[in-house]
Amino acid sequence: MDLLNETLVWVMKKRLPRIQSFMDRPMDTQTLVFHNLIESAKNTEWGKMYDYQSITTIRDFQERVPISSYEKLFPYIERMMRGEQNILWYSNIQFFAKSSGTTNARSKFIPVSKESLENCHFMGGKDMMTLLVANRPDTNVFSGKGLSIGGSLSSNQLNSRSLLGDVSAVVMKNLPIWAQLIRTPSLEVALMDVWEEKILKMAEVTSQENVTSILGVPTWCLVLIEKVLEVTGKSNILEVWPNFEYFIHGAVAFQPYRELFQQKVFASSGVGYLEIYNASEGFFGIQDDHTRMDEMLLMLDYGIFYEFIPVEEADEEYPTVLTLDEVELGKNYALLISTNAGLWRYKIGDTIKFTSKTPYRIKISGRTKHFINAFGEELIIENAEKAITRASEATQAIISDYTAGPVYMNDGKSGCHEWIIEFAQVPNDQILFNRLLDETLREVNSDYDAKRYKDMVLTQPNVRVVPRDTFYNWMRGRGKLGGQHKVPRLSNSREFLDDILSFVKVSVC
Repeated sequence: MDLLNETLVWVMKKRLPRIQSFMDRPMDTQTLVFHNLIESAKNTEWGKMYDYQSITTIRDFQERVPISSYEKLFPYIERMMRGEQNILWYSNIQFFAKSSGTTNARSKFIPVSKESLENCHFMGGKDMMTLLVANRPDTNVFSGKGLSIGGSLSSNQLNSRSLLGDVSAVVMKNLPIWAQLIRTPSLEVALMDVWEEKILKMAEVTSQENVTSILGVPTWCLVLIEKVLEVTGKSNILEVWPNFEYFIHGAVAFQPYRELFQQKVFASSGVGYLEIYNASEGFFGIQDDHTRMDEMLLMLDYGIFYEFIPVEEADEEYPTVLTLDEVELGKNYALLISTNAGLWRYKIGDTIKFTSKTPYRIKISGRTKHFINAFGEELIIENAEKAITRASEATQAIISDYTAGPVYMNDGKSGCHEWIIEFAQVPNDQILFNRLLDETLREVNSDYDAKRYKDMVLTQPNVRVVPRDTFYNWMRGRGKLGGQHKVPRLSNSREFLDDILSFVKVSVC
């Protein structure tokens, strides 16, 4: 173990008592976060409008401050983008994280304050490595470089004193010097704005480095690894990075990709996997126990106050809203956050469920807008991930990407779900794959099962197999390459299905 690795492992271990503290006293921690947020924002325009000065309890806050969507907050965010300050948050906002669009805009712009960078995003990065060390005390991950795949930054046309970009780019731009020294590639390369030029340059640069970990979205990591192999002429990435230890992943569910990474990409039992839950709006969860796949510790002291709406009430004007101590295990909740960047009671759009309350662990179950309910089946992403994983395991298939949506009833015919799937390794029995996909959906979702009864409403899924790189080319055509962009898994309309089918030949199975 070299001196730098030994020193950083020691430093990371010193952080464990702080994490244990909020695990032991979760509601005390959240109450302290709440009061700090209210105190910090009491003299902002928003704070004065809702009289934060007189708010003394969480109940006061819930009764007085409305639940916010991006559309409701956008007029305030737009003013901040034009250079006005002290609107939603007290400190100057110089960065806006560009996120996926809403119904009335191609992109969202999420304010990123100094406090959210230092006490949320940076803290999350440090705790990510702390929990990695806790699970593997003999790690040598700091002996080499951490490779991170991010987006890019651009100038704000509304105000030259601020920048816009993917949250990963905002974070990389502001990392302290010590953190820059242990990552690759350089900022000059990492922040390049032409994705295909950047991915080639990254491959050329990082193939010459001692890379010991990667942080990124699985789909984009696969693209980079393939490019590294192409540049080096190697057949296995561990020939290029023999000391590789950890793949740290987020943004999309990893289960459909797990077999691909474990059997083909990093075909070594020595490579570990760590899941994180971060977004433009904040850093929320980290896998603290590497034996508990798909479960993450909810990080409670990052300047984010959490509330939870039962998912069946997510679209109601006055839903039931719960605090951390009121949630139940195994129930789906829409996530509501108030943050140290001025997002107040903001519906982030994700749904989660609690797998443990001692400590509070969660798993991401889907998106409030990513589901299929064209026939009353209420299919969510969690259902889809379970079904496609089971079908893949049983047929030795490996998934690259997929999306699904409805085929509507027409001319007296029942409807169905249409799945567009790109395989890295095709099923050894396509008929069995399709059957297990359907059967598993019926097992995990009683509403889907009811609609499948005797094919009266829904018939068996229609699976369309597309060629290699279909989803990559589709995302490129939409200007969605790199960063935290991801393929939408489920849609209640045919928008994405028809768009993909319009430019690619597919086979129907």
